[in-house]
Amino acid sequence: MEIKALKFGYNRRKMLNFAASNMASLSEIRTSLGDDLRRMNDIISDTLRSDTPLMNTIVEQYLRVKGKQLRPMLVLLCARLVGQVSEGVLYGGAAIELLHNASLIHDDVIDQARQRRGRDTISSVWTNHIAVLVGDFFVTGALRCAVKTNNSAVLESLAQMGSDLSLGEIQQYDTARQRNITEPGYFTIIEKKTASLFVSCATIGALAAGGTRTDIDALTRWARLLGLVFQIKDDTFDYDIADNHVGKPTGNDLREGKVTLPLIYALGRTDHPLHASMNQLARKEILTTDEIAALVDYARQAGGIDYAYEKMRALEAEASELLDSFPAGDAADSLRTIFRYIIEREK
Repeated sequence: MEIKALKFGYNRRKMLNFAASNMASLSEIRTSLGDDLRRMNDIISDTLRSDTPLMNTIVEQYLRVKGKQLRPMLVLLCARLVGQVSEGVLYGGAAIELLHNASLIHDDVIDQARQRRGRDTISSVWTNHIAVLVGDFFVTGALRCAVKTNNSAVLESLAQMGSDLSLGEIQQYDTARQRNITEPGYFTIIEKKTASLFVSCATIGALAAGGTRTDIDALTRWARLLGLVFQIKDDTFDYDIADNHVGKPTGNDLREGKVTLPLIYALGRTDHPLHASMNQLARKEILTTDEIAALVDYARQAGGIDYAYEKMRALEAEASELLDSFPAGDAADSLRTIFRYIIEREK
């Protein structure tokens, strides 16, 4: 069955228009958080300053590109939603950003990546040995920042995030190795490898701002949903044959043995005439370029992209209800805008 109409907004022109307008909103949110973001970035820079010239050179080059700063923004917004931005909030946010970047630096070593988001990776410029040491230095910086919050719950949240990131990657590797992925298994993996980071942002922001247990629980649940949507959206890019905005080849996940939500749904379509042959193909240990293209096309034609968007919209509705329990205002509005941006982003 060929899917002609895409029910949940998977229309490239509409998405491009929305992404452009929403980027303006994202920029406005970032501007409104400007002073606090600058203070958090200063903490990160100060924490990573050392008496080793080479380390300082590498760190300065790395920190030169800030990106969208979604995660620091989430920490600050969750803090503002329940209280005020304190020194503890700033140090907590810095700790998350440092640990997250440590994981990215180490990931680039594992993946032998030459570039990340258009810039040369540390491992490609300075060797894997240096990159691992720099990543370790970022980890120690995260611990120093976490200690300065004077809040053991912040340390616990950071430790849980680090554990989940590692376990999620291990689970994904094991699942790819066994060629055995189900939708529940997929969500278990992305909850650890991606959503845990967003959960830590919300938890630490609310904790350090003095939020109540009820507030923290609600924001933790909201952030989990945001993290799930972030990864689902990221996975849809692997099936985007019209225009690739993310700097990786279409079907790259499949090359690495990773079967994600669009294809999981399509492979479960027992009513589809290609069901048996595509399932057999998906179980192959090594796929050719043509076979990857066939699976990508099958996922799209069997409604996998539509299904992914349906899931994201459902998670967004659930998340919106959680924010309804908080006072209306700029912080809540900004969190809703960020959630919508995650769904509609082009990269």
